[in-house]
Amino acid sequence: MGLWSELPRLHDMTDLLFTEKDLITSLKDYITAEQSKLERVKKWAEKMDALSVTATQDPEGFLGHPVNAFKLMKRLNTEWAELESLVLSDMSEGFVSNLTIQRQHFPNDDDQVGAAKALMRLQDTYKLDTSTSSMGPLKSRLTVDDCYDLGKVAYSEADYFHTELWMSQALQQLEGGEEPASAAADAVTILDYLSYSIYQQGELERALEYTRQLLRLDSTHQRANGNLKYFEYQLDKQKKVEEDEKKEEDDEEGTVREEEKTKGERGTADYLPERRKYEQLCRGEGIKMTPRRQSRMFCRYFDNNRHPKFVIAPVKEEDEWDRPHILRYHDIVSDAEIELVKQLAKPRLRRATISNPITGVLETAHYRISKSAWLTSYEHKVVDKINQRIEDITGLDVTTAEELQVTRWQNYGVGGQYEPHFDFGRKDEPDAFKELGTGNRIATWLLYMSNVSSGGATVFTDVGAAVLPKKGSAVFWYNLFPSGEGDYRTRHAACPVLVGNKWGE
Repeated sequence: MGLWSELPRLHDMTDLLFTEKDLITSLKDYITAEQSKLERVKKWAEKMDALSVTATQDPEGFLGHPVNAFKLMKRLNTEWAELESLVLSDMSEGFVSNLTIQRQHFPNDDDQVGAAKALMRLQDTYKLDTSTSSMGPLKSRLTVDDCYDLGKVAYSEADYFHTELWMSQALQQLEGGEEPASAAADAVTILDYLSYSIYQQGELERALEYTRQLLRLDSTHQRANGNLKYFEYQLDKQKKVEEDEKKEEDDEEGTVREEEKTKGERGTADYLPERRKYEQLCRGEGIKMTPRRQSRMFCRYFDNNRHPKFVIAPVKEEDEWDRPHILRYHDIVSDAEIELVKQLAKPRLRRATISNPITGVLETAHYRISKSAWLTSYEHKVVDKINQRIEDITGLDVTTAEELQVTRWQNYGVGGQYEPHFDFGRKDEPDAFKELGTGNRIATWLLYMSNVSSGGATVFTDVGAAVLPKKGSAVFWYNLFPSGEGDYRTRHAACPVLVGNKWGE
C-alpha cells in the first residue's frame, strides 16, 4: 500500500522571510549610525564655518588674542585629525558582517531560475494573464524588472513564446511611465529580446517592426542594424515564394505556422494531449458526471463491518468518484497530530524519487518537484496511531506497507507539482519497488494536512476526476484489481498550488 503526502517548501521560505527581516533591521541600524555620524560632522562644519567667517574678517586682530592663536594650533594639530578619524570610521562593519553570515542561507541562481519557471508553469496551467500587473489571482504586483527577469529566464531556455510574453509586458509597463530599478531593463534591451524571440517564432514582419522601433531609439545598435538587413532579406524572400505558390499552399503554410505557434505556447515541441487535459482538470474544467452516475454517489457513516473502534464513533465516508472508486474520509486526523507530523518531517526532507522504468532504481526526476521524508511507526506514537487508523479503516495490513511518506512541495512558494504517474509498478518495469522491499502498491492513502486557497487539486487524467485538498481528510483508492493487475484509470497528478499551502501524508 502506498502512503504519501504533499506539502510546499514553506518552511525554508519562512526562514528566508525572517532572515530578510533581520537584515532589514541590521540595515536600519547601519543607516542610523551613518546619520548620527553625518550629524556630528555637520555640526562640526557649521561651528568651523561660523568661526572661520569671524576670524577671516580681521585675521591679525583675531590672532592677536593668545587664546585664539592657541585654539587654532590645537584645532589643526588635534581636532581636524579627530574629524578625519570620524569621517573614515566604517559604520557598515556590523551590517556587512551580518550580511556575510546570512548569505550562506540565500537562494542561488538555480533557485531564482526555478522560481521563474514555476511562475511560468502556473501561468500556463491556470491561464494567468501577464497583461495585468497583479497576475490574476496571485495579487502580487510584478515590476518592470520582474517581467524583464522572467523574460530572460525564458530566453535562456529557448522558450521564445514566454520570452515574448514577459518582454512585451516589461515594455508595456516601461512605456506606461514605470521606472526600472535596474539600468539593464531599458527599452533598447527589451526590444532586442522581443525582436529576436518573435523572429524565432516565425513572425518576420513583427520582428522587423520591433527592430525598427529599437533603431529609432539607438540608431548605432550594431546587432539591430545587422538584424534589420537580415529580416528584410528574409521577408522579401518569403514574399517571393508566397507569390509563386498557389492559394492552397498558402493556406497549408498558415496551418503549419499556427501549429508552430501552439507548440511555442508551451515552449516544447512534444506538448502532449495528456498535459492539456491535466491543465484543464487543474483549472476545474474536468469531466462532469452524468446525473445518473452522480445519483449513485453518497456520504455515509462507515464502521467497517462493525469494527470495535467504529461502532460508537463511525467515520464519515464520501464517494469522490465511481470508476475507479475514490473514497474520502473526513476528520481523520486532528490539528495537533498534523503539527506533530510536520515537525517530524521537516528536518529530514530530501528530493522525492521515482522508480526508473528500465532499471527499477529509485532516482530523482525533473517533473517531481518536491522533497520527501519517510517516517516509521516506532519513531513517534503519532505515526503509529495514523498507521493503525489506516489499517482499521481500509482493512489492509500496514505491516507490508511502505513507511509513511511525507512530501514537501518545492515550488519556491509557488508551482510545485507531480506530473501524471501511476503509484503501482507496471509489468514492463523490472523490480519496480525492489529497493523498498514491499512488493507492488495495492492502494494509496492520501491524507491532506491543510486547506488550499487556490489550486493544489489531485487530478486523475484518464477519467477526468479532480479531488480538492481538505484539511484533516484522507482520500483512498485501489491501484490494483483483485487479480493483481494494475488499474490504469488511477493515473493521477498533483496540480501546482496557486495560492496557499498544501500539506498531506
